[in-house]
Amino acid sequence: MPTDQIFLIVIGVIVLLALIIVKKSLVIIPQSETKIIERLGKYHATLRPGINIIIPFIDRAKTIVAMTNGRYHYTNAIDLREQVYDFDKQNVITKDNVQTQINALLYFQIVDPFKAVYEINNLPNAIEKLTQTTLRNIIGELELDETLTSRDTINTKLRAVLDDATNKWGIKVNRVELQDITPPQTVLQAMEKQMQAERNKRAMVLTSEGQKAAAILQSEGQKEARINQAEADKQTAILQAEGEAQARIRKAEAEAIAIERVNEAVGKSANPAHYLLAQKYIAMLSDVASGDKTKTVYLPYEATNLMGSIGGIKDLFKEP
Repeated sequence: MPTDQIFLIVIGVIVLLALIIVKKSLVIIPQSETKIIERLGKYHATLRPGINIIIPFIDRAKTIVAMTNGRYHYTNAIDLREQVYDFDKQNVITKDNVQTQINALLYFQIVDPFKAVYEINNLPNAIEKLTQTTLRNIIGELELDETLTSRDTINTKLRAVLDDATNKWGIKVNRVELQDITPPQTVLQAMEKQMQAERNKRAMVLTSEGQKAAAILQSEGQKEARINQAEADKQTAILQAEGEAQARIRKAEAEAIAIERVNEAVGKSANPAHYLLAQKYIAMLSDVASGDKTKTVYLPYEATNLMGSIGGIKDLFKEP
């Protein structure tokens, strides 16, 4: 082989090795990501987004365990954005010994890549196990009804405990959300019956209250009606008494006027009382004659007085 060709081959190999070395020396980090570089097995640097220079074959990126879509995988890139872990349902037991299935969502962010790599071996698995055990402890202090109605309280307690525990791992837990709380089917049926009983109870209470209010209103109405009727009867009696009194007064006045007229007609020589008494006797005898004979009772009377009265009437019509 000619010397020139050998020289060209050597130059080409050198250039190729140089390109490989340059490529290995330049590390481009995307935004919101980083890598931990170890030099000969010892921590050397935390790379920033952009172009970074390392020593090939001496510096290498630390491989860590990450979780994507519920699956664990190995990578040398650390994502600094907020991440979401969706844990599978797990069985927890409440304070009143009811077994319930709960799954949770965990929102966290790596704030210290050095601690996230060197303070914990498997960060996703550690977070998952810590979340499960903490959730069991919190739910174990609550009864089933409190568990179903206190999601915000559970979320707050769980976030505070996880944030404090993961602080040494360089993790910031932003929030925790409980997705589903599923009691056993028998408990759900019992709860449904209880809710139905509560609804029936409220309906009966409302019905009884309505009947009570209606009875009270009806009694008050009857009371008002009786009071008004009593007032009306009172006013009627007063008016009737006043009317009778006025009628008696008018009748007495009329009789007085009649007596004066009779007195004027008969003059002072005769007694007008005889005339009036005779009229009364004649009217009574007419009623007795026209009445039922079987029911008529005749009482003795002084015929002389009657005849005297009749005689008095006769004298009234004598010519002076």
